[in-house]
Amino acid sequence: MKFTAAQIAGILEGEVVGNPDAEVFKLAKIEEGTDGSLTFLANPKYASYIYSTKATITIVNNTFVPENELTTTLIKVEDAYKSFSKLLEYYNQVKLMKSGIEQPSVISEGVTYGENLYLGSFSYIGKNVVIGNNVKIYPNSFIGDNAIIGNDCILFAGVRIYSETVIGNNCTIHSGTIIGSDGFGFAPSENGTYNKVPQIGNVIIEDHVEIGACTTIDRATLGSTIIRKGVKLDNQIQIAHNVEIGENTVIASQTGIAGSTKIGKNCMIGGQVGFAGHITIGDNVRIQAQSGVGKNIKDGEVLQGSPSFNYGDWNKSYVHFKNLPKIVAEVEDLKKKNN
Repeated sequence: MKFTAAQIAGILEGEVVGNPDAEVFKLAKIEEGTDGSLTFLANPKYASYIYSTKATITIVNNTFVPENELTTTLIKVEDAYKSFSKLLEYYNQVKLMKSGIEQPSVISEGVTYGENLYLGSFSYIGKNVVIGNNVKIYPNSFIGDNAIIGNDCILFAGVRIYSETVIGNNCTIHSGTIIGSDGFGFAPSENGTYNKVPQIGNVIIEDHVEIGACTTIDRATLGSTIIRKGVKLDNQIQIAHNVEIGENTVIASQTGIAGSTKIGKNCMIGGQVGFAGHITIGDNVRIQAQSGVGKNIKDGEVLQGSPSFNYGDWNKSYVHFKNLPKIVAEVEDLKKKNN
């Protein structure tokens, strides 16, 4: 996909200084620019690179005045960083602009879908599935019976959506993610074996949720596992049956949340955090990476450690943790003197 400087300036409402017909087909950092690439200069500490960059086009602020000769064509805008971000978004939309139903693929009886559906090859849509407008389902995906997918959703290659799952509008689900698999429910028997407890609930994902690659969200035993609107989940997260995650909470990679735990709104959770089951986490909670949470947490707390405790207390305690060998040696010396 190629764009000229004039086309880019039109998208960004900018001014071309140089060759309006200069063409680019890739993006680059200013210090790594090559022929055919587009870059930007926003941070003054990188200003020296604009005189040596081999990028064909560079987006700069209106206030930029070159001190030496340039080989790159400039596009002057009010805010170079925001304009470049806008261009990235536009580029991503163009790149994902697919439609049509590729073959081979299977659409079962009773399926309804809206306008501009893209269904990649080797995908399977189960019975009575409802799919909204402008949905992109990439190859090798599976949508189980009676699932509902809202408008403007993207399911990347290899996503698995089990039956009865409900997905809202403007959701993005990355490759390898599984939604609606059975919760981990087993009851011990008298002879020492475990009998599976049927998992007959579902998963509900509200609007504007993004889910990273290879994340697993289990269906509820009864009722629903719920991911509220605006939640952002990283790669490789495990969310167990009947968990509820509140609006606009963000969770980093490799976090595990045990069954029936409720997490509040606007929380920020670091990587590799472990949550015990059947606990409640308040709103606006911050939990540092690798913490272990085994009890209810009030609104606004900041935690670290395993088991986790107040972040400020943890930092103070850590000073003593790292000095333990020295403290033990001093105690031993005192014992010898007293003897």
